[in-house]
This record gives sequence, structure tokens and C-alpha cells, in this order.
Amino acid sequence: MSNVTQVAAAGPSRATPNPAKAPDKASLTDWIAVIASMIGAFMAILNIQITNASLLNIEGGIGTGVDNGAWVSTSYLIGEIVVIPLTSYLSRVFSFRLFMIASTFFFMLFSMACAFAHDLGTMIALRGVQGFAGGVLIPMAFTMVVTKLPKPQQPIGLAMFALAVTFAPAIGPTIGGYLTENYGWQTIFFINTAPSLLMIGALWLTLDREPLRLALLKEGDWAGIATMTIGLSAFQTLLEEGNKDDWFGSPFIVRLAVIAAVSLSLFVWIQLTVKKPLIDLRLLPNRNFGIGTLSNVLVGFALFGTVYILPQYLAQVQRYNAEQIGNVLAWTGLPQLLLIPLVPRLMKSFDARHIGFVGISLFALSCFMNVALSFDVSGDQFLIPNIVRAVGQALVLTPLTSIATASIAPQDAANASGLFNMLRNLGGAIGTASLQTIITKREQFHSNVIGQSVTIYREEVRQRIDQMTGYFVSRGADRPFAQHQAIVELGGIVRRQALVMGFGDTFAVIGIMLAIAAVSLLFARKVRPGAAAPGAH
Repeated sequence: MSNVTQVAAAGPSRATPNPAKAPDKASLTDWIAVIASMIGAFMAILNIQITNASLLNIEGGIGTGVDNGAWVSTSYLIGEIVVIPLTSYLSRVFSFRLFMIASTFFFMLFSMACAFAHDLGTMIALRGVQGFAGGVLIPMAFTMVVTKLPKPQQPIGLAMFALAVTFAPAIGPTIGGYLTENYGWQTIFFINTAPSLLMIGALWLTLDREPLRLALLKEGDWAGIATMTIGLSAFQTLLEEGNKDDWFGSPFIVRLAVIAAVSLSLFVWIQLTVKKPLIDLRLLPNRNFGIGTLSNVLVGFALFGTVYILPQYLAQVQRYNAEQIGNVLAWTGLPQLLLIPLVPRLMKSFDARHIGFVGISLFALSCFMNVALSFDVSGDQFLIPNIVRAVGQALVLTPLTSIATASIAPQDAANASGLFNMLRNLGGAIGTASLQTIITKREQFHSNVIGQSVTIYREEVRQRIDQMTGYFVSRGADRPFAQHQAIVELGGIVRRQALVMGFGDTFAVIGIMLAIAAVSLLFARKVRPGAAAPGAH
């Protein structure tokens, strides 16, 4: 029986290879299985953000507005968040091999189905199920690293996993934008087909067969599963819809808040009291794991938030099309291909805390570089901040994972992986939803401030209106209508300037979140250079 199937059969309590039989190097079969699982993790994370550059096109295609567009990404992310902590348990019930292959198949199937959605409700449902299937592939890829690879090679596996987690969301809008502009937005949902078929074939040949263990269904923490699913879904819906519905001025939002608070409180209580919890929250008091997880949540907030906000700025303010947006974001992803493979070497010589601190600090710096936005800031002006961000992101995840899991016992590896990955994606979901609210509120704030200065009682304002009126008169309009058009145009300029400043404030919020994450990381205990993930030491 292979290491992975031993884990699947034995559960989290035995999620580690037999040290007496562990070779110094993984076999070709093991590497094929690991690489196939990394393709799955890459595609699963890629699909969170692949729609971001194409949101305006998708919104038009399914007949919804800008306010609802974030649901295309968020519904997928909710599905991932719900399934990640279930993965260890379900892989034991249905066998690691069958569960991973079936999840890959359904991920591909529901991805293609999204291309045929014609309304928002259908798109949300299909993306949610796609995320549920795809979310399985993320922790299972991590498990493959710690069970298939021996100690000396696990840093390479972790670097591959980091590449999937940080490079995929960065390059997603680039790929989505190119496909949308050249072949239509529907094609972005077919991009998973060929890699998924390749992955299914590789896993079919390399993973050992195992019988189903349906009797374990009786042992499931079903109360925890139900309260977590209801609580997270209500909480995320609250964040998405609160901005449009005037928050707690809406009875619907109040009901959602009550449901989320009650469900999540019950979920925490259940996890702390049952013998076999869905998520072992008792791991969080572990110093390194708690600090690493906190930093991970804040990094997730920033990682997914920036890849959502920047395309929105380019589309709404600069009127970029999907392909142009993708080209701007490409410089966030491409440098990571070169840098992430070098991180394991750095970790052999330098303190992982310092590497992570530098990486998160550079990520924060790139956000602060975008604070002073103006009408003149477009694609070319984002080149340097995006390269700085790429360098920072490349240095974040591998040391962060090493720090968080350094003092986790091998038998807790699966639980730690599920909790760590789930909370990062939860941070991303909260970021995607809440940042849109921040933009709206700050736009309103700046619009009010600017509006107090732009009045007809100021000479320069009257001169500007006269100039614009003259322009419209020269285009054939009579003077009263031209003056009305000039006032409307001036109001539009004020609103656009306020929107630009709102986006700048949003980047500042992300930068502050990352600064907190960077400082927090320094309070972790030192990890020996080259330390591997749980199960590896």
C-alpha cells in the first residue's frame, strides 16, 4: 500500500509515511502523482481569479450588474472553503484515489457547465459546485507532498505547492482576459478540460486502489459540517449583499447576521467538545501554527483582494478590456516562475521568519505604491509595483507554511493542512467581498469632500463650466442644453476622481493588513533552516 493510501485508510492520526521504509529519493511514479496533484491545485486556485479580468463581459453575458459580479468569484471560493476541511474525512470514506479522481472529473464537468449559464443564479450555483469539487484538490496536493516525498525532497514539493497557490491567482486574469477578448468569455470555463483529463489519467495509473469505507459515514461530524456550511454561507452572503442593501438597515442582512453568528458559534462549540471534530481548533494555540495561520489569513485577504481590485480599477476607471487587464497583471505572475523554485535554497541558509517578513513587506510595499492613484495611472504605471509584488509573493508561502507547521505533530498534519488552507481561502473570500464595500464607502466620502469644494460660487468652477459649455455649443448644442451638459460632465469628473481615490484607499487597507501579517510573523519561534512540513520531521 502506498503512503498516500495509508493516510487515506488510517486518517489524520496516521498521516505520515513509515520512516523505516522512507527512501532518500521519491520514485518516478511518486513524482508523477505529486506533479499531477499540483496541476489540480494550480487549476483549482486559478479558477478563483480567472474570471476577474472578464467580469464586465460575464456580467453582460448573464444579464447582471457590476454589484453582483463579485459573486462569480465568491461563490466558487465559498465552495472551496466548505470542502477543504472535509477532504481528509471524505478521502477516507471514498478512498484517496477514487475521491481525488472523481473530484477532478466533477471539477472539469461543472467548469464546462458554467459556460452555458444564462443568468446570475445559475452561474452562482454552478460556480459553487465547481469550487466544491476543485477545493478538494488543494489540501490533497499538500498531503501528496508530505506523504509521497522523503524529507530531503519535501522543500521542492512545498515550492511547487507555493507556485500553485501564489502564481495561479496572479496569472488567472491574464489567461482569462486573453481568452475572453479573442474567443469569448465562455472559453475560460473550458481551460480546465485538457489538464483535468491528463490529471485523471496520471492519478489512475499511479495511485493504489482501495476499498470504500462507507461505514465511516456514521462517524462524521455532521453537526459541525452543517453549522459550518450554513454559517460560512450566511456570513459570505452578508458581506456580498450588505453593501447594496444598506447593511443593517435591511431586515435581510440582519437575519443573515443572526444566522451566521449562531451557526458559527455552534460550530466552534462543537469543534471544541466532540471527540472527532471536523476541524481541530485546538491546534490554533500552538504558537507557530497560530501565528502562521493569522499571517496566512491576512495574506489570503491581500492575495485574492489585489487580484480582484486591480482589474476592477482598470475596467471601471481606465476602461481597459479583458485582454489589456490581463497583460497588466501578467507582471505579477511571471517573475514568480523564476523566483519560487529558489526559495527552498534560501530557507537552507536564512531564517524562514526573515524570508517571510521580507516577502510580506515587499507585498505590502507594492500596495502602498498604488495608494496615490490618479487618472494618469494606468497599465505602464503598474509595472514596477507589480514586479515588487511578484517578488514579495514568491517569498511568502513556502516559509509561511514551514513556520506554521514546524511544531505540528505528524498525526495532526492532515487537520493542520485543512485548517491552514481553509482559513487562507476564507481570508480571500472576506477580502473580495469587503473590499468592494470599502471602495463604495470611500468613494462616497471623497465625493462629498470634493463636492464641497466644487461649487458655482468658486471662480475656477464657473470658468470650467463656461469652457465645457463652449465645447458643447461648438458641437451644435443650444446654450441652455450645453450648460446642462457641462454641469453633468463636471459631476461625472468629480465622481470618477472620488472613485479613483476610493481605489487608492483600498490599496492602503490591503497594505496595512500585510504590515500586520509581517510583524506578526516575527513573534513565531525560529524554525531550523530547511525544515520540512509536518510528517517530514
